[in-house]
Amino acid sequence: MKNLLKVIAQKILGKNQNNLLDLCVIGLGNPGDKYNQTRHNAGYDYLDSICNKLNVELKKSNKIEGLLGEITYKGLQIGFVKPNEFINNSGRTLSLIKKYKVKKLNNVLVIHDDMDLKPGEVKLKIGGGHGGHRGLKDIINKVGDDFVRLRLGIGHPPVKEETNAWVIKKPNPSEKEGLNNAFTKANESLNQLLNKEWLIAMNDLHTKWALNVESL
Repeated sequence: MKNLLKVIAQKILGKNQNNLLDLCVIGLGNPGDKYNQTRHNAGYDYLDSICNKLNVELKKSNKIEGLLGEITYKGLQIGFVKPNEFINNSGRTLSLIKKYKVKKLNNVLVIHDDMDLKPGEVKLKIGGGHGGHRGLKDIINKVGDDFVRLRLGIGHPPVKEETNAWVIKKPNPSEKEGLNNAFTKANESLNQLLNKEWLIAMNDLHTKWALNVESL
């Protein structure tokens, strides 16, 4: 009787506990060819890089309204998501992921561009505010802030008033090189990230950044 009630409850809640992910990795960006490899799509691009590295195939998922791929990695069930929503509406996708795919929001890693970091910088952050990033702001407004963020630096535009147009343009060659370097640094900590060893990954990433600054 208890098992029957459990099954009924799961159907009502819309998620089966056995199908929940241990970790869901989400790359933020804008869908459509127009926005391919623009500054704001750094999250999309690095998620693609991870999926290529791990041979993850992303497929359309109506349930979460985005592209979804799942693998078993060292005993953990991990999902990779590219939202169909535009970046400023990312909270919609996170709401669906929270409803259907994860038990707790701290099992979510959001990869996003960050103007407060220079191209080439990559940092990990647990919880906190949105720092002016409208995609993060929408997520926090809809589901809360108890998720982990992988921040990829894109730097600031020369003129603040040009921010909206600047983030949806492609980085110049120097910035692109910086982003590629950030992807490489993140890859060096990818095992820790996927195992949710947040503090180890954070220390590793931030140490790499400090050493690079000292070498300049």
